[in-house]
Amino acid sequence: MTLDDLRVFVAVCRAGSLSAVARDLGCTQSAVSQHVRRLEKQTGTELLERHARGVLPTEAGRILQTAAADGIAGLDGALRRLDELVRGDSGSVRITTGATTVRHFMSEAVVGFRRRHPQVSLEFQTENSSRSCFDALAADDLDLAWITIGRPVRGIEQRPVMELPWVLAVCADDPLAARLRVEPADLTGIRHIRLPENSASRAHLDAAFAESAIRIRSDTSVADWDTALLLAELGLGHALVPALPGWRVPGSEGPLRLVPVPALPPLPVGWAVRRWAALSPLARVFADDVARSCTARAARQQ
Repeated sequence: MTLDDLRVFVAVCRAGSLSAVARDLGCTQSAVSQHVRRLEKQTGTELLERHARGVLPTEAGRILQTAAADGIAGLDGALRRLDELVRGDSGSVRITTGATTVRHFMSEAVVGFRRRHPQVSLEFQTENSSRSCFDALAADDLDLAWITIGRPVRGIEQRPVMELPWVLAVCADDPLAARLRVEPADLTGIRHIRLPENSASRAHLDAAFAESAIRIRSDTSVADWDTALLLAELGLGHALVPALPGWRVPGSEGPLRLVPVPALPPLPVGWAVRRWAALSPLARVFADDVARSCTARAARQQ
């Protein structure tokens, strides 16, 4: 059993496909299978179940996957920190997050961090949901994940940074555009542009609707908040989105209006890591820079 065997096995469990991992590694599917077979020979049990659409870990495979992912992540982090100690004020900070997060939450912090630490590499890995960010954080050599804060996740520590109030985005000629605020009862008749089905923000919003017995018609869905805003601006519906740092609420420029919906519970966002105590000094500095920047921008929009 080698470290490479374990790395490949964890990658296969995450991808659910031997061929996909082979493509990522630039090797043959047979080579990937050999890594798995060595592990199965040493453990004396099958670790993967083969199906028509790919593979899934067996019960034994899930046990090994969890232990291996934790161990590999910790070892990779230690090796990176040792390298940073040797090289001085250089190294890298690796972040996983959604496609539009860097623009909305991190732009100012990225500029300031790079100015103070020009030798440090900032690496961003895009995922499409908080759940995917958790999986990437557990499986890969990543430092930080920017997520919607939710229920506890095994092996992950979550740290809230801010709470985002909800706003209703409408085109300027919509009857609701002149309101100073919108109540939940006013949402019943809107043409709702739904957020991504697998996103934590949509789950948070759906739970608030259910608790308030609000039923909303929806015939449009989007992949991210920015697209929802664009469709609302074009008059194709109404978008309920979190008020992001730097937005002027209530109001907006041009054909789009943002109307507060204060009765909806705010959306908590922030950092997730495997262990805060094990973070490199550079990763801690970047996480703190982002938190301070978000707080300052939110204060300016009030």
